[in-house]
Amino acid sequence: MIVQDPNVKGGIAAVTGGYYGSRLEQDFDITYVESYRDGSKLDKLTKALKAYREFRKVLKKDRPDVVHVHSSFGPSFFRKYPIIKMAHDAGIPVVNHIHGSALDELYTNAPAWKKRMVEKSYGSCDKLIVLSEDWKKKISAIVPAEMIEVVPNYSVIVPEMVSEGVMDKRFEKKQILYLGRFDNLKGVVDIPAIADKVIKKFPEAKFILGGTGETEPTEAEIKRLHLEDTVLLPGWIRGDEKIKLLKESTIFLLPSHMEAMPMSILEAMGYALPIISCEVGGIPRVVSKDVNGKLYKPQDVDGMADGILSYFSDRSAWEEASRQSLRLADEGYSFDSHINKLEEIYYTVARK
Repeated sequence: MIVQDPNVKGGIAAVTGGYYGSRLEQDFDITYVESYRDGSKLDKLTKALKAYREFRKVLKKDRPDVVHVHSSFGPSFFRKYPIIKMAHDAGIPVVNHIHGSALDELYTNAPAWKKRMVEKSYGSCDKLIVLSEDWKKKISAIVPAEMIEVVPNYSVIVPEMVSEGVMDKRFEKKQILYLGRFDNLKGVVDIPAIADKVIKKFPEAKFILGGTGETEPTEAEIKRLHLEDTVLLPGWIRGDEKIKLLKESTIFLLPSHMEAMPMSILEAMGYALPIISCEVGGIPRVVSKDVNGKLYKPQDVDGMADGILSYFSDRSAWEEASRQSLRLADEGYSFDSHINKLEEIYYTVARK
């Protein structure tokens, strides 16, 4: 399996991190090859070159039955291109697990040479995994639909989050949580304006924005609106600190302009958090509008602020959305279901 360094700050590493020590390792003999790490361009290049050498050794010494590649768009596509080619040339089935959402840049609006490269790489795979039916339709413009399987990301279910005592504390907290990277596509720069509207009615509200990346525009908005005590940026959050924030927060906010199947929303649903987000990508398939959350157009600051205020003002509506988040996560996005689908794909391509 071609993965990222487990310490990488991002959704792919969050997905693959769950595989370590899981039933997947019990049912299959998995060799992990890490092809990406955070750091400088030189660090990333060195990691990729090391992965190519390691992968060649795996092909020679312990030939796998299936190669499962975790990829995205942008630089990730080009990093995985040689690995897919090596596996294909060796006659080994390739499963390409595509996590990205920026297809326009990679293919739709790309020059002819880049389109040919994408078509060749994707066409060399035996199966492509995408995260939603919406993305299956988009990728089917490149390869036949029968090559594509939908395997949504998964949620870890924490049922105790809907116990009465826990719900009391969470509702009183009035804490809004964002987890993810800071970039234009995530819409995180809109959050200070949302917070500015919310605190006019609930001055005690706190917005915790956990992540790294292009933080400067968001920090500038926080300063402009004098929200230094309301909107807090603790940096990238993982492990026990992330679990603590998921357990104590009242609402999860993801104002993305583009998404495939955000792992952060599924994590939040597993902790019974109502979701405020946008009608983009695979989000409407995860968040049922006015059931376990509220959805708006990207950059609809007024709408998202109103959504938060409506939950803060109506305890029963907030409780119901919390319970529905947990239910939907359990019924449609359990870890066991995710692993079952992966294993079915492995058996299918290995038998070819």
